[in-house]
Amino acid sequence: MIVTIAFGGDLGILRNGCCKGFAGHPGSMPEVRIELYKLIKVSGEDAVGFLQGQLTQDVGQLAATGRMLAAWCNARGRVIVVVRLVAIDDGIAMIVPDDMADSILTKLLMYRFRAKVDLAVTDDDCGELMDPRDADPRALILSGIPHIDSGNSEAFTPHMLNLDKLDAISFTKGCYTGQEIVARTEHIGKSKRRIMRYLADGDDVTAGAAVTDGERNVGAVVNVVGRDVLAVTPVEKHDSDLSVGAITLSPQGLPYLV
Repeated sequence: MIVTIAFGGDLGILRNGCCKGFAGHPGSMPEVRIELYKLIKVSGEDAVGFLQGQLTQDVGQLAATGRMLAAWCNARGRVIVVVRLVAIDDGIAMIVPDDMADSILTKLLMYRFRAKVDLAVTDDDCGELMDPRDADPRALILSGIPHIDSGNSEAFTPHMLNLDKLDAISFTKGCYTGQEIVARTEHIGKSKRRIMRYLADGDDVTAGAAVTDGERNVGAVVNVVGRDVLAVTPVEKHDSDLSVGAITLSPQGLPYLV
């Protein structure tokens, strides 16, 4: 089954899922936090080829799709950051967390070598390129879309973050940083730990906190807004209550199958 879920103002495709987007959560009004993001502009004749060798997505398709969700991984296949790519008139806009923009730029420039590509953090308003719902932390959690910033960078693989279910990975493009690990996980056909959405019965859950099954640590909190939580936990325990300290996490399901 192929279903759709909105992000970035367009419709991204999700496979093997059930249809439930942001509008499927009654009473949830966007808490727009555009200030949490910055824009890195990538331009030049090698812009597409350069990003193709860095990101999980097939950037060659961006001209046709207009926008994409993608990840940038380290050599161990751990996600440095989840980015939104937007085709603009004179290049490609990478929308990234504000607290990582400068470090991302510095690291990307290390890979430029002789490529004819220019990269710069700009003061352009990300709000002109983002759907407000993409800047609403609670809406992202309810839709099972992870936010990776400096607090949880390089802690999870793309499969742990369900990025394969969010069509943020191309498995037909050429090599990119971390591709061997990502492809191996896909070839094996399963990831033992993945994101699940939970509702906490207390207010003291923090990103990065250990999740336990009562006997041992089994996962970690990725994002939290109020009592809404995304955590990477064992798939075999996705139907069970877990805990963070004395706080119970009750699974709430996701708008797609994992």
